[in-house]
Amino acid sequence: MDPIIAATHADPYPYYAHLRAQGGLVFHQGLKLWVASSAKAVATVLAHPDCHVRPTHEPVPKAIASGMAGKVFRQLMRMNEGESQRCPRSAIQPGLALIDVEDINALVSARWLSPDAEGLHKAMFRGPVCVVAALLGFSPAQARVISELTGDFVACLTPLSDQPQLDAAHAAAEQLRGYFIELLADPDNQSTLLAGIRQRFAATSDAGESLIANLIGLFSQTYEATAGLIGNALLALIRNPQWLNDSINLDDLLAEVQRFDPSVQNTRRFVAASCEIDGVNFNAGDVILVLLASANRDSQLNDHPDAFMLERAQRRSFAFGAGRHQCPGQVLAMSIAHATLRQILALKPALEHLTWCYRPSLNGRIPLFT
Repeated sequence: MDPIIAATHADPYPYYAHLRAQGGLVFHQGLKLWVASSAKAVATVLAHPDCHVRPTHEPVPKAIASGMAGKVFRQLMRMNEGESQRCPRSAIQPGLALIDVEDINALVSARWLSPDAEGLHKAMFRGPVCVVAALLGFSPAQARVISELTGDFVACLTPLSDQPQLDAAHAAAEQLRGYFIELLADPDNQSTLLAGIRQRFAATSDAGESLIANLIGLFSQTYEATAGLIGNALLALIRNPQWLNDSINLDDLLAEVQRFDPSVQNTRRFVAASCEIDGVNFNAGDVILVLLASANRDSQLNDHPDAFMLERAQRRSFAFGAGRHQCPGQVLAMSIAHATLRQILALKPALEHLTWCYRPSLNGRIPLFT
């Protein structure tokens, strides 16, 4: 076991507890990086101004730097610091917070779902992207294609992808960019979400390409993180079938799932300048693996952290990050997951007959059902 393999292990949480017991911020000799596992260390690293989301010498992964996926990656607010992060965020975040939950419910309800494993896969991965696409003004047919292209594009975000997958990611980025060029030129677009984002982006330089890149980024963030949230909620129900017979509060279920077994287990920070963090001296170029899921199980953050409690007072979680890079779409993701899970359960799927494995990933915990 190591902190990266742990993300897709059947039960990584005892191992995370072992790491926290070692001090919360330690150097892993095998991986040649630092590991932040305690709530205190994770919070400190995420808030530190010298801990960046990309290494200074490699703002875009070399494997994709020369293609369209790399051009999109370069402009994503989640992969930048300073004005390149703050400006897109200030343009996109306010609109996401104002989306009407009833609009999300209606869009999810309009999609046909089947209660088998294939139907669950589409509901988890394709459905959330279709909802966001519809909110931006795309037609249902366009939204379906966009969800498939997003599935191809996210391959550029992981070093596990092979060359054919990276080639598909470049092609998908090109096509997604084309869809947005057409959407932004459509005088009949009635999306209030897109109108607000465009208006706020208009105050920034090079708004056109940055706008398109970050809208593609909105799709990619929706794709995997929301799929994992829905999937891990289904696993909680499989492991606790008695809840299916109760009038379970899905908001409470999802809130505890994203704390107890989050879809994003870890993230990385790259030290940009020599500094001291939580009593440890770091040099420029050091890498810190930030174990968000471990911090969620720290007793300094939550009482009885290893108990799954639907009704939990003062629940705290790092699942959506913290500080300047906290996910701006948390409310949107939770609302889409709620509506999707409610529709899945209304079909009364035979959850007890499902088997699953975790999608190969270095940081995600996303079940694939069969």
